[in-house]
Amino acid sequence: MPYSQITGLGYYVPENRITNQDLEQRFDTSDAWIVERTGIRERRYFTPGKDTNASMAAQASRTALERAGLAPQDVDFIVYATITPDYYFPGPGFAMQRELGISGIGVLDIRDQCSGFVYALSVADQYIRSGMYRNILVVGAEIQSSFLNPSTEGRGVAVIFGDGAGAAVVQATEDPAHRILSTHLHADGQYAEELFVKGPGSSRPGRWFSTAMEDPSEMEVLMQGNAVFKHAVVRFPEVIREALDKNGLTPEDVDLLVPHQANLRISEYVRQSMGLAPEKVFNNIQKYGNTTAASIPIALTEAWESGRVQPGQLICLAAFGSGFTWGSALIRW
Repeated sequence: MPYSQITGLGYYVPENRITNQDLEQRFDTSDAWIVERTGIRERRYFTPGKDTNASMAAQASRTALERAGLAPQDVDFIVYATITPDYYFPGPGFAMQRELGISGIGVLDIRDQCSGFVYALSVADQYIRSGMYRNILVVGAEIQSSFLNPSTEGRGVAVIFGDGAGAAVVQATEDPAHRILSTHLHADGQYAEELFVKGPGSSRPGRWFSTAMEDPSEMEVLMQGNAVFKHAVVRFPEVIREALDKNGLTPEDVDLLVPHQANLRISEYVRQSMGLAPEKVFNNIQKYGNTTAASIPIALTEAWESGRVQPGQLICLAAFGSGFTWGSALIRW
């Protein structure tokens, strides 16, 4: 039975940099207020007419494929995570496939919010372990700035989210020393409305967009911040320990934790609860905000580019998000 290994990473963020000072000009907020609550100092917003969800993913994927020494035509399958597709349907994975010029292979679009990349990586790992595919492109991409409420009323959410894309090439390997060791996925739907967007929704009378036009707030992110925080700081350490226990390892064995970039306060709480030194946790939310399914592949790529990820190291990915969903992946690089 083959194992799976990440062989190439790439990311793309839009050129449009939005600082906290920029947001101060748009609604009642301040740099100090945002940094204290989230750790974010700036984020990127897409440029209409230039960036799409699919085009950003294609840019990230080209970099990942080049670093893996593969051409787009070598890809056997695509797993694409997003909650902000370019179209209601089909998902952006198909448009990215077209842009990369690799028609004919299967595309799987998944919606697992902030845990989307970990879920997608787990799917790829299982497909490779089964022997079905050997080269899989795993993508997380989001354009969230276009549905934020840029007002004082919506500031609690508007200051958090940004746009971007990340990608990983996952390949079959017979090398047990450098591989994805295990992945762990969980969800609890009883908290679905603690962090959600109500519209568009099909399960209501009439046509969903008529309802949305009558009440545009249905298209905005609704978040119970305290509830999300309380669950996140429990589930993050829990699922990290699950991965370590599965492989007979301890927190002391971890060389680098790359968490979903939800909130710097959450990351710091998790770091302390796991007993990890500051240099063992990678954060870049300060620059990009919360990019949901894109946050882990963007952060993992930056960590690799900066030399924080080295062969033989134990790398842990962990995420928590809407659904609620949470998951982890343990990798021997």
